Amino acid sequence: MNQYIVYILLCNDNSYYTGITNNLERRLQEHENGTDPSSYTCKRLPVKLVFHELFFDVNQAIAFEKQIKGWKRSKKETVINGNWHLLPELSLRKK
Repeated sequence: MNQYIVYILLCNDNSYYTGITNNLERRLQEHENGTDPSSYTCKRLPVKLVFHELFFDVNQAIAFEKQIKGWKRSKKETVINGNWHLLPELSLRKK
């Protein structure tokens, strides 16, 4: 069975990068080694893995990655800290 991982990295400039992979260890090495000089993370090294979630359905993983990418920092940090129960409240806030 295939697995897909949605992950969030904390970059050196204190920003977050969200991605998806089927091999987290390999993907983290690519980020840390600056494999793609034009990538977002290459200019913000070092990076630190702060969150990951496993999926067995690629469509669900892609949807979750897109959802996180659209979130404000406060919602990302809520998930990173494991406070999923606070998401509905944050979703109601306008600002």
